[in-house]
Amino acid sequence: MKLSIVIPVYNERKTIGELLRRVQAVRLKLQKEIIVVDDCSRDGTREWLRRFRHPQVRTFFHDVNQGKGAALRTGFARATGDIILVQDADLEYDPKEYPTLLQPILDGRADVVYGSRFQGGTHRVLFFWHYVGNKMLTTFCNMMCNLNLTDMETCYKVFKKDILNAIALKSKRFGFEPEVTIKLARLRCRIYEVPISYSGRDYSEGKKIGWKDGVAAVLHILRYSLFG
Repeated sequence: MKLSIVIPVYNERKTIGELLRRVQAVRLKLQKEIIVVDDCSRDGTREWLRRFRHPQVRTFFHDVNQGKGAALRTGFARATGDIILVQDADLEYDPKEYPTLLQPILDGRADVVYGSRFQGGTHRVLFFWHYVGNKMLTTFCNMMCNLNLTDMETCYKVFKKDILNAIALKSKRFGFEPEVTIKLARLRCRIYEVPISYSGRDYSEGKKIGWKDGVAAVLHILRYSLFG
């Protein structure tokens, strides 16, 4: 089997090199490909990626900034693996946890696996209101699609390729998270959660998501649960 690791990137010059080193260092029994999609970065990330060469890494570039969801769609369309894993480029999530994330699918138990930051893994202590916002969005999404997830907004999502192919994704920005969750629930996929660690960063370190994205997530949950 083959694993495709899809990495959307926007203005992550300080972290992209180390992130790719960590992803490449993970030892797996699966064949591995790494797909990087630069969403029109303006901090030197784009230029660095144009110079970077590695046989496992394929890089694609957006000519205009479109958002995380659009970058993921570009990566998904070019993935050739049997399993697809989403990886952010900001070092908040640890690629060493790939084996844990993959195991429920490899065992034949799951179609999709979410890595939960709220199931007891080691995590950096940061913002109370971010935690509250995440829990509220997850709870609201659970109510609308009848799931019992603990972390809908997690980056670490792993899909069997045929499951992802059955979903028509539309979101361009962070609406990807509720959209894909609701559409997976509608397909009655076997979704598992596993605990992961989380090394969150603050805004001085480059964190991008804010309260406006939280409001947008509520609207996305309503849109995709009520209108598809």
